[in-house]
Amino acid sequence: MPRKQYQERLAELREDVLYMSELVAERLRMGMDALEQKDEELANRVIEEDAEVNRLYLELEQDCVDLLALQQPVAGDLRFIAASFKIITDLERIGDLATNLGGYTLEAQRDVFPDVDVQRIGEATLDMLEDAMNAYADEDTAACYEVAEADDDVDAMCEEASSAVVRDLIQREGVDSEEDVEDIMADVSRLLLTIRDLERVGDHAVNIAARTLYMLENDDELIY
Repeated sequence: MPRKQYQERLAELREDVLYMSELVAERLRMGMDALEQKDEELANRVIEEDAEVNRLYLELEQDCVDLLALQQPVAGDLRFIAASFKIITDLERIGDLATNLGGYTLEAQRDVFPDVDVQRIGEATLDMLEDAMNAYADEDTAACYEVAEADDDVDAMCEEASSAVVRDLIQREGVDSEEDVEDIMADVSRLLLTIRDLERVGDHAVNIAARTLYMLENDDELIY
């Protein structure tokens, strides 16, 4: 393959990865909205449309393999393809976590912990994802470090939220029947899983920033 055509294929890969990130961010936003609004129709859309994310992931995975096989890239091109491959893997997993939010919406019984601000955590992880992808698009090394630093704040929010759930559960009064206990425990489990999954979104955003830094500077500092 001529070098010019190869460079065009690399540019197309970058654009496709960015498109996938927009798609995944949209699904995550939909999952958060479904959860907040208890919108079962929207929740089902998030779940059903995960197939589109998976299809795109497989297409881009094959594109990466083809680019590696066609010209045996070295140095910067090799790091770019390898980083892009890892990034689409993280994006696909974020898509799965968005699907989980749709499932939690369908399972939710009621708001038993209104003081736990899941939406605030979700907004923070969405910001991290967008910042990580902007770092990839703009080749911004400083932004990579900023995403990693933001993860500390998200982790703290998740720990605080989880502690609030457990503390409220311990202090809860007026639970009389076994059925009430089972319902509350189901809601507790769902909420803790929601917090955990949002924390994982942040972790995947850090992974994206880490791979971008490696792509740009051959620096694996954020990977480990």
